[in-house]
Amino acid sequence: MSLDRRSVLRGAAGAAGAAGVGLVTVGAVPSLAEATPAPRRSPFPTHRPFPPLMDDPKGLLALPPGFKYTIVTKAGETKLTTGQPTPGSHDGMAVFGDGRNHTLILNHEIGSNNALGVPQIKGTVYDEGVGAAGGCTVISVDRDGRNRGEWVGISGTLTNCAGGHTPWGTWMTCEETENKANGTTRLKDHGYVFEVWADGKTAHPVPLKALGRYAHEALAVDQDRTHIYLSEDASGPNGLFYRWSAPRGYKLGPKSWQDLADAGFGTLEAMAILGGDGKPIPDVAYLTSAQLLRPFRVAWVPVPDRDAVSVSCRKQFTDGQVTRGKKFEGVYGTDEGVYVVNSYAESGTADLPADAVPHDGMVWFYNYKARTIQLVTYFPHNPAADQGSTARYDDYNFDSPDNVTVTPWGSLVLAEDGNASSHVLSSTPGGPTYAIARNMLNESEFTGPAFSPDGKVLYVNLQSPGITFAITGPWRDYLG
Repeated sequence: MSLDRRSVLRGAAGAAGAAGVGLVTVGAVPSLAEATPAPRRSPFPTHRPFPPLMDDPKGLLALPPGFKYTIVTKAGETKLTTGQPTPGSHDGMAVFGDGRNHTLILNHEIGSNNALGVPQIKGTVYDEGVGAAGGCTVISVDRDGRNRGEWVGISGTLTNCAGGHTPWGTWMTCEETENKANGTTRLKDHGYVFEVWADGKTAHPVPLKALGRYAHEALAVDQDRTHIYLSEDASGPNGLFYRWSAPRGYKLGPKSWQDLADAGFGTLEAMAILGGDGKPIPDVAYLTSAQLLRPFRVAWVPVPDRDAVSVSCRKQFTDGQVTRGKKFEGVYGTDEGVYVVNSYAESGTADLPADAVPHDGMVWFYNYKARTIQLVTYFPHNPAADQGSTARYDDYNFDSPDNVTVTPWGSLVLAEDGNASSHVLSSTPGGPTYAIARNMLNESEFTGPAFSPDGKVLYVNLQSPGITFAITGPWRDYLG
């Protein structure tokens, strides 16, 4: 079986990365030699490869044979129940419900006054400033993904990027910003998490200050309802991966938004991945495919001022205290642990340590019980992806994964936000990655992949111009 170009590059970069991290001669370079060995076999599920994609005569989505799509919403064209057009900049999303009907909660990553901003509907508004045009819409769909009505779930927020579903059936939406009130276009500070309900009746536009104020990306609530894991998409310095812990004896639930509104409730900590010498690895870019599936111990370091009154949360740590990462992105929890994505790390930038290794994507798995983290998917830096539009129809060169979801069968679906052609990807932790959709319309990223509870429909967005697709087909044949 011939190797595709991506596989060749992956092998070459992995070998180069292994050689690089083996030279522990510079003080900043972590020691990896004594880390726990990787298992011989991946403990994660496997699945069949998807066949090559077929171009769409309508010029929207290339899909494998046997799959088809329906458009659920389109910015400026479909309508809210209040009469306004569907807002734009579709991003993170979750699916709720079962049986004949589902409900989607959809982020709109809008950071300023915008003709297709989220309308400020009474009772849903956090900040009434005209510059707070982000928020979430809620969409009712039938079992095949057809739109039955959409409305505003929260408004008056900024750059709602991703988030995470809760075990009690709500969505926590994350503001990817640190903007403070300016007295004119923004009347309140931003950079918080908010809870959004899917019933069309409940709205509490209250910032969950206990989860910190920073450029949030996504989050996951653990199975015991005692921790929340959160990612930060930021640079200068690079962002962090955080853990919020409940007070002893406390369980998160439907009314926890009232407690989480208190900035002093529970504890917020940042992750430190420990090398073989027990010291924090400065940046995830020190690790390469040579460390694939190898578990590393993790320590959690308290955030001094989680509301970032004068200093950003990530800037409150000195070098050597925590592990940073370029673009901590998607987060998704399972019963055993939580996945978190790093989108990329470029060489020649201030954010990548000089002795680290550039890459085009990492996916990690943090194990709750073992308190270890493993690199489960790795895309080495691929110069072909940097060609941008000239590589638009390449279904083998992948770069910059962003949002992530776990399929009903345990494998991963990733949304690309890269320089080359944007894809929806099927990824087996510790194994191969396949393209399952390609954007034929433009160079926009995919966002918000989420399966219906019955596994029949994959919902996913194109951020620009803002389209939600419902993709159906023989998912179980390939993923089951």
